[in-house]
Amino acid sequence: MLNKVEICGVNTSNLPVLNREKKEELLKRIKNGDEEARTEFIKGNLRLVLSVIQRFYGRGENADDLFQIGCVGLIKAIDNFDLNQNVQFSTYAVPMIIGEVRRYLRDNNSIRVSRSVKDLAYKVIQCKERISKQTGKEPSIEQIAKELNSTPEDVAYSLDAIQTPISLQDPVYSDGTDNIYIMDQVRDDKNSDEKWAENLTIIQSMKKLSDKEKEIIVRRFFDGRTQMEVAEEIGISQAQVSRLEKNAINHIRRLFK
Repeated sequence: MLNKVEICGVNTSNLPVLNREKKEELLKRIKNGDEEARTEFIKGNLRLVLSVIQRFYGRGENADDLFQIGCVGLIKAIDNFDLNQNVQFSTYAVPMIIGEVRRYLRDNNSIRVSRSVKDLAYKVIQCKERISKQTGKEPSIEQIAKELNSTPEDVAYSLDAIQTPISLQDPVYSDGTDNIYIMDQVRDDKNSDEKWAENLTIIQSMKKLSDKEKEIIVRRFFDGRTQMEVAEEIGISQAQVSRLEKNAINHIRRLFK
């Protein structure tokens, strides 16, 4: 993506560059409703969009999609920019473009999050940035919760909910030849090789049981039924279920040894 020249049909190597005087002139014409000036100004700031979306590369998103979303942020910045403020357009536009891209990435997260949680997360982020600028240091979860009249648990949950999920196939280390992936660092205590072998042995052993014994074992230990429930379901007494269950378990134990 970094070496891509054409994005959304736009040859990025030939994008125009506007000097400060030209930008000011076009902005004045735009405020007076000049559509040609608006189009020229947008084209003259597409390099700004490209520079912003580069920081979002590597997340598996399509470059064309990021570019289009960045352009939406650029247009919003143009529509809301105040010529009377003593600030350069790029200074005003960059946060708008970043915000638009971040919003897109959150809303297109593969894990669906409720709108209320997303809204709280956006408020938390804005509150965090505001307090950081005012105090010069990052606020705690408790401070943000108090500011938003929320609970620390809800604040923390909302931030976790909008995190971009990572793939188990993502590399965490490379020595130039072999990669170590996230899945290589994840331990599964439930499905270890030893337990897999044990389960396979039990499955093989159950094939030696009678149909009635097999049905009782499945209902008792795989479906979680009580002996009374199994008795009612298959139409025999609880005593018979108990006897057949013990016979089946003893048979499996002998084969398992």
